[in-house]
Amino acid sequence: MPKPHFLRFGRFLASELGIGLGLAALVALIWTWHHDAWSADAWRSPMDYHGDSHEVLARIKAAAEGDTWPLREQVISRLGAPWGAHWSEYPTTDKILLLILGGMTHLAGLGTASNLALVLAAVTSAWAFFFAARRLGAALEWALAGALLFAFSCSIFQRGLPHLFLLYTWTLPLGLLACAYVARSARLTWRSPEAKVCLAAALGLGVSNPYHLFFWGQLLAWAMVFRSLRRSGSAPLGVGLVSGLIAVVALFVSHSEAWLFAQDGALPLLVRNYGGTEMYALKPIELFVPPSEHRWDWLRFFGERYSRWSKWRGEAYLPYLGLVGIVALAWLITESVGRVIRGRAPSGWALQTGWLFVYSTVGGITSLLALYTGFNLFRATNRASVFVACIALFFLAIRLTRLLRARRVISWSAAALLAIVGLLDQIPQSLEPAVRDQVRARVAADARFGVELERMVGENGMVFQLPILGFPEVVPPHRMADYEHFRPYLHTSTVRFSYGAPKSRARLRWQRELESASTSELAKRLEAAGFAALYLNRRGFDDGGDRLITELSNLGYTTRIEGDLREQVAVRLRPTTTPAPPLGRSFTFGIGWYPQPIEQRGTSVRWSHSSAHLSYFNPYPDQIQARIHLRLSAPSERRVRLVLNRRTLTELLLSSEPTQLPPITVTLRPGVNQFSLVTREAPVKVDEPAARFRAIGLHEASIVPVIEPSLVERR
Repeated sequence: MPKPHFLRFGRFLASELGIGLGLAALVALIWTWHHDAWSADAWRSPMDYHGDSHEVLARIKAAAEGDTWPLREQVISRLGAPWGAHWSEYPTTDKILLLILGGMTHLAGLGTASNLALVLAAVTSAWAFFFAARRLGAALEWALAGALLFAFSCSIFQRGLPHLFLLYTWTLPLGLLACAYVARSARLTWRSPEAKVCLAAALGLGVSNPYHLFFWGQLLAWAMVFRSLRRSGSAPLGVGLVSGLIAVVALFVSHSEAWLFAQDGALPLLVRNYGGTEMYALKPIELFVPPSEHRWDWLRFFGERYSRWSKWRGEAYLPYLGLVGIVALAWLITESVGRVIRGRAPSGWALQTGWLFVYSTVGGITSLLALYTGFNLFRATNRASVFVACIALFFLAIRLTRLLRARRVISWSAAALLAIVGLLDQIPQSLEPAVRDQVRARVAADARFGVELERMVGENGMVFQLPILGFPEVVPPHRMADYEHFRPYLHTSTVRFSYGAPKSRARLRWQRELESASTSELAKRLEAAGFAALYLNRRGFDDGGDRLITELSNLGYTTRIEGDLREQVAVRLRPTTTPAPPLGRSFTFGIGWYPQPIEQRGTSVRWSHSSAHLSYFNPYPDQIQARIHLRLSAPSERRVRLVLNRRTLTELLLSSEPTQLPPITVTLRPGVNQFSLVTREAPVKVDEPAARFRAIGLHEASIVPVIEPSLVERR
């Protein structure tokens, strides 16, 4: 006789699948409660609309428009007009996630997709912790409590939309579980379920945020060392090694464009130095410092005190473990000290935590590597705190399971109480309704402006944006925030924008040269290039852009639109019917040069500290001719070769007296052309504070393209 439906449904709810769905629903409900997202209007607007959030939204928008695919050059077609923004050297992490979010954008809109992404991050983190905790022996109630606390930990939840790709920490519990299997599981064989967990975790870590992979790779290496010392079979070591290889291969494939399409000799897009390594390193005290916006006054007091008294803060408050996490870490440390006193080895959890501290803290291994080897790519080692939080919660769930195994009622009650207290501690105060309304009003105003802008410039019309800014990570002028130029892009579907071209690249040179142009010349050059409108963000001008708008009006450019917030203005231009690609009139400096020229004998000299690179962009589909002029010197006599695209043009002997090279006519291939000044001699140290080590001095440099009329017509 078949069982009644309600009995079968009850059995389903009691299964791990049913519990997992219930956990997801609870996480989503908590997220909705915190953000007060009970209406459709609330879901249509992103939860943050400032700074880095604009970049994240732009990446989702680009994925929705088909500009983000693995193993392909990343060219954002509607940015960096007229030829697209080439982002290959600043690749998107989590491409699979972005493709999913791009599909969501088609179905529900950009704002809703971004909010679903935040919910999905919390849900997947909770699921992964619950799964791993159960496999590690935690009781159901403690696995659930730990999952909720992990999903809403400060290191994850409070990062929000600006750090969306760091929110996806579902790989961490699985990665730590894989390390535990590799280090000590007796059942780990090639055909075991444990091996599948290890390989799946490695693949997930490889295609997601590199920071998480970086820390996990260290822990996996130590797990393999521990297993090899035990001499308990080769299969676990093999699984660990293959897992590491899978993660590395997945990383290379996921970020393949970063080296497949990188520009030789160009400056790095992200500037990192030793100072940043110190600022963003893990400071142990920050694990115990609650946020200054904490919901409880007595904890907020300490966060505010830290903000007032500390001078060297990076991502402050994000490493905070929460009260439950602090208790768990204290328990872990106390137990480990006791084990050492009794002559026993610390637990694996303690060893992992100890290594993370040794590597990540200020003055630790990360500082040594940055200072002595220049390795500062992963400078924000405070992000290891999320591993510490996960380890502490695992430890707590397992220890409390053993402690309360025979007292189920007390165990469930304690788990529920701990989860509630921990969540209230970790989840910050909700924003005031007025603040939420302001964000939604700002998004709605930008959407209306986008509709008017598309109507003004027509389908595929080009818009030039002022002030001129590079991408990424630049300091914008006046009241403007970084990435704010993405705002009109987010609310249009066909308009092409000048912003988005990577900084320090030859494709951006023509824009930079317009910064000193008169208003009349600016308009004429943009019209000749086919731009239909000039866009101003008033927040980027000391006078709100009024002077420029008045000058345009005096020149006859009187048709314009303005956003409801009086922050964005677009002025209609009169583009030519036969536009020509804009050409730069100077070189772009690359690797080898000091950032700024210095005054020397009444002239401005740009010094290199080694062989140095220059680049120029040919926007035409065919080769063009150009004439270059260079005036060079050296601190002492040295030979220098002038190379174009790896072919030597000439060789000369430089001295302290500037040498004017005879004009050289060169052939430029389509795209970026690289000029190199190559010297084998070491730089000379001089007794001056600026450019102390000098190799080649550049006094003058010009490049004049020669364009045949037939080439323009074919274009």
